[in-house]
Amino acid sequence: MRIGIDFDNTIACYDGVFHAAACERGLIPANLAADKTSVRDYLRGLGRDTDFTELQGYVYGPRMDLVSVYPRLLDVLGAARRAGHELFIVSHKTRRPFVGPDYDLHHAARKFLRSQAIVGEGTEPIAADHVFFELTKEEKVARVATLSCNVFIDDLPELLVMDGFPADMRPILFDPENHYGGNYRGGRTFERYRSWAEIGRAVLGR
Repeated sequence: MRIGIDFDNTIACYDGVFHAAACERGLIPANLAADKTSVRDYLRGLGRDTDFTELQGYVYGPRMDLVSVYPRLLDVLGAARRAGHELFIVSHKTRRPFVGPDYDLHHAARKFLRSQAIVGEGTEPIAADHVFFELTKEEKVARVATLSCNVFIDDLPELLVMDGFPADMRPILFDPENHYGGNYRGGRTFERYRSWAEIGRAVLGR
């Protein structure tokens, strides 16, 4: 089986990271709620949209060291590899921030994947040449189709029902915060799970 996986908010968990980075830069009060939306809304409420946009580049670039992976992710990836399945990461991500310093966000993401022992050339579950960062959602869906994945796991429901998403590919929504229902737009459906433990049981039977 060929299993494709998104990167941001599917592998990489940013819980508390935007708050920590914003506090580090003196952009928000420390007692602000720790979620990304609260940080964004606070800055936008002050007319500081550009500060938030630059903060995103800072997080996705040099402060990927603050980011963690979701619980049980490594267990599931390791089990998939041992069972002989092929794993791919396919993400849509700009290469450079829209504003601020000229960080290479693709390089930062690849460095993070290696630091977490997810990608490598040894016992890591995913080979380096199985990682793809595309610039648009359309290019991402095209890449997934080209790879002939049997399963694709993503945190964005709209991607799983986009035109071009292969009809014979099993779409799985990773929804840890329980934001979505099991159906989405036009009656098209996908499986929805709230944890990597649930995904492991659904996909690998364990």
